[in-house]
Amino acid sequence: MIVASRSEVPRALVTGLGGFTGRYLARELESAGYQIFGTVHGSEPSGRDMLAVDLCDREELRRVVAEVRPHVVAHLAAISFVAHGDAEAIYRTNVLGTRNLLEALAGLDQSPRAVLLASSANIYGNAAVEVIDESVSPSPANDYAVSKLAMEYMAHLWMERLPIVIARPFNYTGVGQGAQFLLPKIVGHFQRGERVIELGNIDVERDFSDVRMVACAYAALLAKAPAGDVFNVCSGKAYSLKDVLAMMAEIAGYEIEVRVNPTFVRANDVKRLQGSARKLEACIGGIECIPLSETLAWMYHHAVPSGA
Repeated sequence: MIVASRSEVPRALVTGLGGFTGRYLARELESAGYQIFGTVHGSEPSGRDMLAVDLCDREELRRVVAEVRPHVVAHLAAISFVAHGDAEAIYRTNVLGTRNLLEALAGLDQSPRAVLLASSANIYGNAAVEVIDESVSPSPANDYAVSKLAMEYMAHLWMERLPIVIARPFNYTGVGQGAQFLLPKIVGHFQRGERVIELGNIDVERDFSDVRMVACAYAALLAKAPAGDVFNVCSGKAYSLKDVLAMMAEIAGYEIEVRVNPTFVRANDVKRLQGSARKLEACIGGIECIPLSETLAWMYHHAVPSGA
């Protein structure tokens, strides 16, 4: 059972606290003076301030929220892997799970001061412009992206009752990200000294950020609480896979052979995603962007090698 302290220490609820981003955001919020509470997936370890709860369990989620009585909320829990095979689970978790959370928060005697919902830059799809700002019309190209856009539309139904801010992170990475994601996979191959790597679409370009920068941006948005607004969270630079492989070759001291595996190729893959962070910077001030080469070196020297 989660027991919220009766002290004057402000409380932060982070859904998906046991996930990749949650751990980094928790550190940022702890540094800002918050007592951290969180939800975790049923298979993840839970503790005094963490509870295994299914977002789709409406009543249990309502009970947890009522116990914590959060001052701020960061909703990170989601199925976030684009190639996840269960479309029903994607929509159920990302849309219905979010609605259950907002309903529970709106039912509190005192609403949180800020509620951040993590959406995704995937909602933009194959945009017609080179650099994407928040005015670009969404054009989702996969179930994950559609679920996140549906979540945003659903959230608008609650904006009169809750101080909701929506973040659209572009790709980001760092120590602790799952090996099924592209950059950890590449880093892992170099860590193990493998000479060949199989990849899917090698002509894609992505705006990669460091998870520590993303966590810092989320914490800053919770502090500013610009209710009803939407913000890209990105570095503003796009990198090709060739760029990433060249950086890793420099870090590891050797080049790897790339082979295209047709089973990894997604027919509807977004070719290029590069964001504009101007609106974010105007709201929270400048955030130091960590160069991708430094992030990759951090991962290479610290991440634990795993299976291919």
